[in-house]
Amino acid sequence: IAEAGVNHNGRLDLALKLVDAAARAGADAVKFQTFRAENVATQHAKMAAYQKKNLGKTESQLAMIKKLELPERFYPKIIEHCKKRNIIFLSTPHGGTQSIDLLSSLKVPAFKIGSGDLTNMPLLQYAARLKKPIIISTGMATMKEIKEAISWIRKAGNNQIIALACTTNYPTPLNQVNL
Repeated sequence: IAEAGVNHNGRLDLALKLVDAAARAGADAVKFQTFRAENVATQHAKMAAYQKKNLGKTESQLAMIKKLELPERFYPKIIEHCKKRNIIFLSTPHGGTQSIDLLSSLKVPAFKIGSGDLTNMPLLQYAARLKKPIIISTGMATMKEIKEAISWIRKAGNNQIIALACTTNYPTPLNQVNL
């Protein structure tokens, strides 16, 4: 799975180039992020240290991620481009059930849940009830939280679970890879 994430910077042309790069690299899938900034950050939320360092400036988390939203009107074009390039479109839903509903309406084959939502039982169970595979990231979780998340998904009637060993520190120092 190639991580496109928010690296499109809110631009369709760049999102399509990310799909092309993932396909050229031989990836089976390319994953974006689905959210509305106001559903994931408040005006007072601060940027992470790596974000400040990478961007060379400080602004609110809300202002920063607002520029990184993928407009809904782009999704059909990106998904069609993925089909042409023979690569699977995936996206991580953030900010609640609205993002899951959007992705479900677009018939994504699976939901990829970020580690920041691994303890969000209502979100996990909502996604699980749609009976699609659930791919969970574990970068910010303890083993107990990972086991609970898997249990919640199973209790919602879904046993199609993939757990990924992940990191949330970019770039990751070798002593923190934890493989």
